[in-house]
Amino acid sequence: MTTLEFAPERVEPMPAEQREELLRMPGFGSLYSDHMVTARWTAGRGWHDARTGPLAAFTLHPATMALHYGQTVFEGLKAFWRPDGQRALFRPRDHAARFARSARRMAMPELAEADFVAGVEALLRVDGAWVPRPRGQSFYLRPFLIAAETHLSNRPAEEYLFAVIGSPARPATAEPAPIRLWASPEYVRAADGGTGTIKCGGNYGGSYIAQREAAAHGCDQVVWLDARERRYVEEVGGSNLFFVEGDRLVTPPLSGTLLAGITRDSILRLAGRLGLTVAEEPVTLDDWERGCRADRITETFACGTARAVAPVGHAVTPDGEWAVGDGTTGPVTRRLLNALLDVQYGEAPDEFGWLHAVTTGS
Repeated sequence: MTTLEFAPERVEPMPAEQREELLRMPGFGSLYSDHMVTARWTAGRGWHDARTGPLAAFTLHPATMALHYGQTVFEGLKAFWRPDGQRALFRPRDHAARFARSARRMAMPELAEADFVAGVEALLRVDGAWVPRPRGQSFYLRPFLIAAETHLSNRPAEEYLFAVIGSPARPATAEPAPIRLWASPEYVRAADGGTGTIKCGGNYGGSYIAQREAAAHGCDQVVWLDARERRYVEEVGGSNLFFVEGDRLVTPPLSGTLLAGITRDSILRLAGRLGLTVAEEPVTLDDWERGCRADRITETFACGTARAVAPVGHAVTPDGEWAVGDGTTGPVTRRLLNALLDVQYGEAPDEFGWLHAVTTGS
């Protein structure tokens, strides 16, 4: 049951002509819709002051606890234009569940599933005109929670701010460019018992130095290895990783160090519908190299909400590099990407009940 009502405040929207011009090529994360959703949590009072208002800057005291102790968690999900003119959120309840898990791990208040869904619905309802129509484009929603109390004590905060903002997102194409991955020998993303299974700000801030290292080696992103032995392949940047072996699809198993990606789960389910056998099992860096050189592993791809599916063309280590297949987008990768997009854009049956339709005012 929803306990929060995100009451809308009247906002003068951007003129339609200007908005449509911006939507021609929206990029990613640099263009924002007219509104934002906010709610607050205070110890002893719980959640309150839910509203849908104009997109505006926050005013934060220099001693705001999120700035000092890192209590920040977030989600990322997408909305799509439907053939019937409605907009639809993709798997919002699954994102709500992960958002609650992230908050719990960071000693932050959990937002009920119904309230999370109500919040993202509220933004989509008033900013439905910002959802691009072309296949491949989408509206990216970023719900987040930060410690908002003004205090310098090293403890969980007693005040929090929840917000949702929206951003039109660039196309996910049927033929994405293959990426090059750098296997970092020095840095790790997460260790057992840490925060690898959640989406908190520190996980991402701590990865940027390895991304710089990857760029210095002519690579697009980092492939993370396990913290204990530096042998097992785990993730790519903030995305999950898959390997194609004939009609078999393999991905590292979820553990205390991997994020349970919503797109990862979607790919696993769609693979079965396409006649692929799926397996969640450990893959070492050596396994990956030998499999590619022996033509046993013919494709590798990363997946996540932001990028959908990204083929991997080459892997690079301090000892050399190897191609994955012929270095281009493989047929299985292409089929899985298109199967995902078909469901998201209403061009295939939603057999799994992933889409959550929202009636908008435009």
